[in-house]
Amino acid sequence: MKREETVDYHIKSAWHAISRMYNQKAAGEGFTTAIGFVLININSKEGTPATKIAPMMGLETRSLTRMLKNMEEKGLIYKKPDLVDKRSVRIFLTEEGKRKKEISIATIREFNEQIREVVSEADLKNFFQIFEKIQLVIDQVQSEGSDEINKIIFEL
Repeated sequence: MKREETVDYHIKSAWHAISRMYNQKAAGEGFTTAIGFVLININSKEGTPATKIAPMMGLETRSLTRMLKNMEEKGLIYKKPDLVDKRSVRIFLTEEGKRKKEISIATIREFNEQIREVVSEADLKNFFQIFEKIQLVIDQVQSEGSDEINKIIFEL
């Protein structure tokens, strides 16, 4: 099987192209795609608990901690203790962070509008259904992997 015939090749190459496109736009504004995605996941009015951001983005907590520190140094966010849970910290956007968030949202909307100009609603519906099925396969493979690990641990 040639790599061009594998599902993951097409997903990976498309994502890399999208990522490069987003990074070029973000770089022109002085930030990165990763920072843009973090900004999008922070509630502009109420802030967001720091512990909720990493799972929403599929990131490791360590990676997010470094990124949040960097974002705070750039003046995009600030931290405040949670009023309900004093052990928790909420992340809030500064005015500059809100501006960069709007740029990120506009960039994603614009790209999606361009896609919808050349891809029919029926094709998009099929595309989304296919990706749901791919995610089910991934979930099943990961579940089987953890089942195997659990069997090994249980046997020890």
